[in-house]
Amino acid sequence: MTTDAPETRFSISNNPSYLYQAYFSYILEYKNGTQADGFFDLELLKKSLNILVRKHYKPVAGWFQAHNNSIDVVYYSDKFNDPPVTTQTLDMDYDTLSRHVHDCNVKLLVPAAPPAVVTFEDPDPDIPMIMVKVTYLESKKAVVLGVTYHHSLMDGTAFWTFMANWSALCKHLHEHGEIAEFDIPHPPTFEFPDISHFHNPSKTFEHPEYILVNPNQFSKRLQPGPEKIVETILEISVEQQQALRQQARDIGVSFTEILCAVLWKGVNSLRLELNPEIGSESSLYTCTVNSRTRAGVSNNLCASPVTIASREQTVAEIAALEVCDIAQLVHQAIGKCTGEYLSSSYRYLHHQFKQEQDDKCNGRAGKKVMCVFANSASVKC
Repeated sequence: MTTDAPETRFSISNNPSYLYQAYFSYILEYKNGTQADGFFDLELLKKSLNILVRKHYKPVAGWFQAHNNSIDVVYYSDKFNDPPVTTQTLDMDYDTLSRHVHDCNVKLLVPAAPPAVVTFEDPDPDIPMIMVKVTYLESKKAVVLGVTYHHSLMDGTAFWTFMANWSALCKHLHEHGEIAEFDIPHPPTFEFPDISHFHNPSKTFEHPEYILVNPNQFSKRLQPGPEKIVETILEISVEQQQALRQQARDIGVSFTEILCAVLWKGVNSLRLELNPEIGSESSLYTCTVNSRTRAGVSNNLCASPVTIASREQTVAEIAALEVCDIAQLVHQAIGKCTGEYLSSSYRYLHHQFKQEQDDKCNGRAGKKVMCVFANSASVKC
């Protein structure tokens, strides 16, 4: 890649990141203990962010483009999709702002994201890769950054690397003013690594975590059963966290896995209570698993090398089992997400993607592959 090239293309349809066309957000609070003037200066934030994406994160300053049965991010050297930055100044005290941060008040603190899906029906969507909302207090006691980014380009690991680079560049500009060159601490890469060496033809995997649906008829709902649970929020106190962490250590699972078990059991117990007739029906647990370590993917890679893990039991079984037993099932499901499984998932998705394009080219009303997510849930610790 040369800096004077009129355009540079980065493929996202040839790697597992393609399916994760969604926006993710973080809320970051910074306390201004001395109430100093110029704390998180807006112009400095904008300038450093634009320099960072134009020079080091070119796909972030590019546009999505669908063409020739593939989806790319295209970076143009003469026009930039700079991250939009909005601001607000609130007349509230520091404790009130902190409560909004703790409660994840996205409407107040996070920039609203547009529809994130790139399709061949809308081949050139004008959507930003990253959006930033800066919230100041009249008292100058704190600043909150709300950052929303497109998940096909970055997962959580790549996001924090991006933030570390942004912080370093912003600090350098603050201390030294204009700069001709600055080496960021974690230079990113964007080409998804070859994972074909994980393919083992002697092993085959089923992928119940994906379903084929008619997109015109699909609606988000719980399956099976006619009941609908709109939202599940699990609030965990400090004391409950301590008890769950000890349980997790005792049985050799992670805290996250035992939290998943609490959610899975709680949702199915509620569903069974609402409709006892569904006890023998299937309950499919799914979650995303970051496969960076297992696949040997560098933390500097901007992509989403994730796999979907799944485990299937009946509604009644999950409602009756103890949390620790369910945590072991979750642990086993996540444990199968090896490099071989990641490769199998990729091959399955790539085959289905090609099938969808073939159906379209030949006038067939084929189905599309979608992830299975049985219930929206969040945990507040």
